[in-house]
Amino acid sequence: QVRLVESGGGLVQAGGSLRLSCGASGFISNINTMGWYRQAPGNQRDLVARITKTDSTTYADSVKGRFTISRDNDKNTVTLQMNSLKPEDTAVYYCNAGTLNLRNYWGQGTQVTVSS
Repeated sequence: QVRLVESGGGLVQAGGSLRLSCGASGFISNINTMGWYRQAPGNQRDLVARITKTDSTTYADSVKGRFTISRDNDKNTVTLQMNSLKPEDTAVYYCNAGTLNLRNYWGQGTQVTVSS
């Protein structure tokens, strides 16, 4: 089992910045990818950014150039720096960990609200 605990999020004006962090505990040696997904009301949960153990990254087109994902394998944390936030970035953000045996684990979610 892998447990994910998120921090950060909140309310910010458009153009502002927020930083999300996620710490993993439990069977962490089996984690391959870590990332962030988001879900707005009425929408499906979509990938925001993902990073592998070797620091290969993937970003949704909508956040490229504005968001940066990073990972500290020693501290078992993943961070999402979000700059130039837009109202359409408003959603619940979920931390995700994917394991080598293709299991997925999720954090409890943290609300990000961007006001116009």
